[in-house]
Formats: sequence, structure tokens, C-alpha cells
Amino acid sequence: MSTGIVVDEAVRGRPASALRGLVAWYSGYRQRGVPVTRHRGLPSPYLTLILTLDEPITVAAHPDPADPPGDYAALVGGLHTTPALITVPGRQSGVQIALDPLGARTLLGLPAGALAGADLAAEDVLGPTVAEAHDLLRAAPDWPGRFAVLDAWLLGRARSDVRLAPEVRHAWHLLAATGGSIGVAALAAGTGWSERRLRDRFAAEVGLSPKAAARVIRFDRTRRGLAARPGTEGGLARLAADRGYFDQAHMDREFRAMAGCPPTAWLAEERRNIQSGHHPPG
Repeated sequence: MSTGIVVDEAVRGRPASALRGLVAWYSGYRQRGVPVTRHRGLPSPYLTLILTLDEPITVAAHPDPADPPGDYAALVGGLHTTPALITVPGRQSGVQIALDPLGARTLLGLPAGALAGADLAAEDVLGPTVAEAHDLLRAAPDWPGRFAVLDAWLLGRARSDVRLAPEVRHAWHLLAATGGSIGVAALAAGTGWSERRLRDRFAAEVGLSPKAAARVIRFDRTRRGLAARPGTEGGLARLAADRGYFDQAHMDREFRAMAGCPPTAWLAEERRNIQSGHHPPG
């Protein structure tokens, strides 16, 4: 019998110092008694690794529409430019890990490019250690304890023999530093590579072309800015200008392409999550 008690927890954790640059953050979540809804898994400059604690995560639609819906106890998602749709049946719990794409070889054993646009069962990528991490997560008494489990697990997986082309690393960091506002020609000039070589090597390592990565980085900054100041007078036009779009109409088109809906509709859908801290501003 339902007790009518609503649980809505969202806890952000920082990885161990040895994981900085590989893992951006941990996000723990637990919800009970909230309305049944559908959540949009939006494009982001981070790979997603989710380990659930109780119920599986139900993906109703993947970024690649050819992939069938499914339930996952643990999931790895590559970079993508269209949303996933996740069904939330009034209760969910787990930890989401934001992985830097340049750290994929170190922690996952394969480049982020191998996961581009895909959602996969984590055990198919990471092997049986996922089940071991699951058991330890569920046994941990609180969020700090769960984050400590993740630290130990990921540090145990980290490889020290990974070498990444410095040109790809430089291009990715420059895209991130400029919020996606730098063009491919300027990126290539900074690496000494031709534009074609940069596009090919970058896409193979990261999973997106430099141009697509720039769009995702700018979109991610935009939606976090929107979540941080949803009621600002004239906020959308100002946000569009701040993020380097030509105008608000340009921003709206990009938002529709990457979120599947306009900014105002996304904000209305996600207001509960934003207010409870499930969408902390970047």
C-alpha cells in the first residue's frame, strides 16, 4: 500500500582527484511517489554511465531510432545530437556518471567514437565488474559511501598506458573553453592538421565531428543557462545572445533539433527536476 510519502533526492558528488579530467561528476538520485513522466536525455559533451540502485532505467526511445526500447540495470551512452526518451514510472534511483570523452579509452577500454549515438547495456562494454560495482553500491549506507565505491571501482579500471593524439586533445579543450564558438578552420590551424584530417581523427576518438561537438557544447551550456534563470525577463533572447546564436529563432531551432521540443516546453517538462536539483547549472 502506498504511504503517500514523496522522496525526491538529487546529490552531486566530485570524483577522487586521480579521476579529475576523466570524470566530471557523479549525480545520485532517488525519487518515490512522484508523477509518472517521461524524461528527455539530452545531448551533452559527456558520455553517460548510469548504475541503477533499484528499478531499471526504461529507455522508450534511443538517440538512434533504429535501436529498440529496453530496460537497463546499467547503461553506457555515447555522445549524440538527438534526445533519448526515458520513462519514469513514479520511482527511480541510481547514480549517473559524467565521463569525459577523452577519458573513454582509460576507463572504458575503447574510444568514445565506438559508442557514438548508442545506448548499450554497461556489462556489454565493461564486463562483469559492473555487477560487482552494483552490489557494493547497494550495500553502501549513503551517497558519500556510494561515491566512494565509484571512485574505487573506476580507479581500479583506469589504464595507465593510453596515448591520445595531442591534436585531438587540444581541439576538444579549445571547443570546451570557447563554448563551441570556434570554427573548424581555426581548430585545424591550431593543431597543424588539415581540416579533413582533424575531422576524421576527432570523430574517431570523440564520436562527433568538431562541428557537431561545437553544437552539442553550445546547446548544453544553453539548457543549463535556461535552467539557472528560467524566469528572467527577456531571458530567452538574452540567453541566445550570450551563447553565440544569431538570434532567439536560431537558438529555438537548435533546441528543437537536439531536445525535440522548444526551450519553453522543455523548461515546463523539467521544472520539477530543476527545482529539486536534478538539473544543476553548469
